[in-house]
Amino acid sequence: MIKSPVFLLVASAVLCLLPQAQAKRAPNLELIDQAQKTQKISNLRGSIAVVNFWATWCGPCREELPMLTRLSKEYSEKSEKKVRFVAVSADELKNRAAVEKFVTANQLPMEIWLGANLDMLERANLGNELPATMILDEQGNVVTRVLGEAREEDIRNTLNWLLGGKTGPAPEPVVKHY
Repeated sequence: MIKSPVFLLVASAVLCLLPQAQAKRAPNLELIDQAQKTQKISNLRGSIAVVNFWATWCGPCREELPMLTRLSKEYSEKSEKKVRFVAVSADELKNRAAVEKFVTANQLPMEIWLGANLDMLERANLGNELPATMILDEQGNVVTRVLGEAREEDIRNTLNWLLGGKTGPAPEPVVKHY
């Protein structure tokens, strides 16, 4: 079967762009939830997701979590589209009781996943420090990465852009707050 030159040109262009599109995709990290069920980043597709990496022993993480809690409650109430907030603990799995105690004491309304490590942060292009956050669109692409403690506007601007149909200027792809 002979393909037309136009078809071949279009196919070549698509193949050249494919690696760029895939580069934005979040790595499919595998973690566990509090019920010991395996969770993967790919499970978040279909929802806008705020994925925050934190630890109970991390001071900036402890300061950031109340803001994320507030935003989680706000966006779950006002948004027609599902926005998922996932707090991924980098505490060692043997310290699971400390994580559960912290989550209960602080009434974190978001999903809690366990088992993060520095390798996962680096695979997600989040550096090697906590806290770190990535915001994913409904296709599982990373829209924004926040290295260090996120500010409310870092999260809110990206969520509003995604929920508003991606109109207006895109949010910063990487924000650093060290």
